[in-house]
Amino acid sequence: MSTVFFASMQADSRERSTRAKVAALFDAAGFAALLRKDDLTAVKLHFGERGNDGFINPIFVRSVVDRVRDSGANPFLTDTNTLYSGMRSNAADHSTTAILHGFGYATAGAPIVIADGLRGENERVVTIGLRHFATAFIAGAIGSADSMIVLSHFKGHQMAGFGGALKNLAMGCATPRGKREQHCTRPCVDPEACVACGRCVEICPAGALRIEDGHARIDRNACLGCGECMTVCGAKAIELDWATELGPFTERLVEYAYAAVHEKKERVGYMNFVLRVTPDCDCAPWSSVSIVPDIGVLASLDPIALDQACLDLVSRATPLPGSALDRGHVCAGHDGKTDAFSAMRPHTVGVRQLSYAEEIGMGSRKYVLEEI
Repeated sequence: MSTVFFASMQADSRERSTRAKVAALFDAAGFAALLRKDDLTAVKLHFGERGNDGFINPIFVRSVVDRVRDSGANPFLTDTNTLYSGMRSNAADHSTTAILHGFGYATAGAPIVIADGLRGENERVVTIGLRHFATAFIAGAIGSADSMIVLSHFKGHQMAGFGGALKNLAMGCATPRGKREQHCTRPCVDPEACVACGRCVEICPAGALRIEDGHARIDRNACLGCGECMTVCGAKAIELDWATELGPFTERLVEYAYAAVHEKKERVGYMNFVLRVTPDCDCAPWSSVSIVPDIGVLASLDPIALDQACLDLVSRATPLPGSALDRGHVCAGHDGKTDAFSAMRPHTVGVRQLSYAEEIGMGSRKYVLEEI
């Protein structure tokens, strides 16, 4: 049974501010013991797509950076380039987006290193020998880092159900080639539902979509399976065969999470921010209203226990009026037994992240929650 440390959002003094609690969680979880003098320590986070504002506040990141440096290590902020053609598909645009979102050195206190290079070419092949993959393609700077602190915004996701520490490791530490391997799914267009708006055509990084005969068509040979077309489709005309695709997708994701930390055993700490729990990933160029009130920040040495604790807290929370979790039949499914994200998106199998990660030895779903 793993320990997960929790700090609520209640505050009544500077010493009990969220920034102070982040530093206290770093200490309570024992992150300093993971770091050695002069370590190059990756602070893995998501800088947010342009237009998104749900990402972790850089002021909170600064608390972690300061603690890493106090431990004698040398921190750098890092993430990997995206498959889709947004404002983070290459290191130049990605770094610019990070700075525009407040992650410059003056605020966050550490340099930005895009871990897979200018166009995703910097990668390390990691041997894992699991069910779906014998090897995985992990970003070079993350592979080369001596230690890592993983900071994750806990929120919903169109395909994974929810995104926390495991997903941050999996998609967030993979090169574009690794991201393609994980997705490996092929959506289809319902021509009756399609309104031919063209948003999917604009966002597709592979040029696999076109408008023809009054609706979108997908070239399945060119499709990367990134799922961005589904995210932007307001008519919900683009879907996967959810029953058969999402189980294997979720397992592939977990195997990449395993690969990201496989060569750093006992050198990785995890912190999840259960604040602004949006229905969609921070990769979306928007942030919708939160589905539950802000809950707090959690930290652990066990990514599975951490994600499980966050999932439990969100699922027990009262849905916010007007949110995606509070709409009609969705609200009816949120009964305290069904987790909040599967209630919101019944086709997803987010808990498979946790069960499969436990199967392959990444940690335990059993935890003790210790409030600081």
